Amino acid sequence: MRYVSTRGGSPPVAFSDAVAAGLAPDGGLFVPESLPDLSAELEGFARLDYPELCSRFLERFATDIPQPELRELVGRSYAAFDRPEIAPLLELSPEVHVLELFHGPTLAFKDIALQLLGNLYARQCAVRKETINVLGATSGDTGAAAIHGLMGRPGVAIFILYPDGRVSPLQERQMACTGDPNVHALAVSGSFDQAQAVLKQLFADGDFRRRNRLSAVNSINIARILAQSVYYLHAWLRLSPEHRRSAVFVVPTGNFGNVLAGWMLQKMGVPIRGFRVATNRNDILHRLFTTGEYRVGEVSPSLAPSMDIQVASNFERFLYYSLGRDPDRVRAVMGEIGAKGVYRFQDFDRDTFTSSRCEDTEIQGIIRQVHRAHGYILDPHTACAFKGMDYSGPSVVLATASPAKFPEVIRAAIGIEPTHPTLEALKSKPLVRHKIVADAAAIRAFIETRAV
Repeated sequence: MRYVSTRGGSPPVAFSDAVAAGLAPDGGLFVPESLPDLSAELEGFARLDYPELCSRFLERFATDIPQPELRELVGRSYAAFDRPEIAPLLELSPEVHVLELFHGPTLAFKDIALQLLGNLYARQCAVRKETINVLGATSGDTGAAAIHGLMGRPGVAIFILYPDGRVSPLQERQMACTGDPNVHALAVSGSFDQAQAVLKQLFADGDFRRRNRLSAVNSINIARILAQSVYYLHAWLRLSPEHRRSAVFVVPTGNFGNVLAGWMLQKMGVPIRGFRVATNRNDILHRLFTTGEYRVGEVSPSLAPSMDIQVASNFERFLYYSLGRDPDRVRAVMGEIGAKGVYRFQDFDRDTFTSSRCEDTEIQGIIRQVHRAHGYILDPHTACAFKGMDYSGPSVVLATASPAKFPEVIRAAIGIEPTHPTLEALKSKPLVRHKIVADAAAIRAFIETRAV
């Protein structure tokens, strides 16, 4: 399997090279040259546990890694999760299931991909006998999960940009209290979108990227998307036969990567009926799926900070497939979005996608309502997915973070403050962060003096 750029200006590369690069040299995103058809293998997959399923799935994509080595790498990636199912599927009612994705080291769905990516990077350092500097931007959970997938590994330094004052206190502590000298938490002035724009500028600087052996942990990295496809397959296989063809996956998302992973799996022959994209008040994706217009707006801080995004970077991969894998058209559309901040689509897949928008004023009420009805505690992001829930048909709601990461919101909603031992331990540790302006030159200089 080889990987091509959505913009068509880079030669095809192997899986490990696509993972190492993160962003394609032409500024596009790597995608598989073709998507396999899994339809004939689904019943065989149903007998596998999560690590086995992940290995079997990734064997089709990581074809340059020997299969025994890949299986061992996957097994190590999920050894630290606190539930043997890795991603347990719970039934709140006969029609509503919750897919819990927060049983990894940092209590968020990003662990499922980033524990794997950390092991892929460690392998890269060992095989290529070189160091690597990993750069990411986060609106909350990605940074912590990336750090905990990479810290303590020889030959690796990690630099995480996050919007100062716009992540939860515990999310910040997960990034800035590790005590690892090769972990650099950069509190950037401005929004996540500004931090992500700087990240893309740095990756576009070919000399800087090569000189510092720079790689990406954001969902622009294709390994992130493929690893996330696995939990959709795992959940779908555990539904009853009558629910498999009718269930809709409800996905809290801001950057589009989480729902894209499920949509790509659907294109591989898994008959998922559809997806509902659940946004918070930063509703660029909701506006896209209801009006056909992609219009970049201003980021508004919310109670669900990991979705405080107005530039959905993974949308380019969806665009590539939706435009018939035509890189010329992708370049034209992305150029217009870059120049004008808006693009209107004439034809859109409205059968597969629906969407919803949840205001801050609604989040606590939803948490309260679900707790009263089912005795289940939602985090603020997952609460957005319950906005406008259609209980007339089967749904699988992706629970993206532990409520213990947002104790103030939960306490205000239901009078209970959820805790977790790993988070409690962080409260007494010193906060080590670097405040910095959202400027490529300043961050470039910071990285140059600390790269390994």
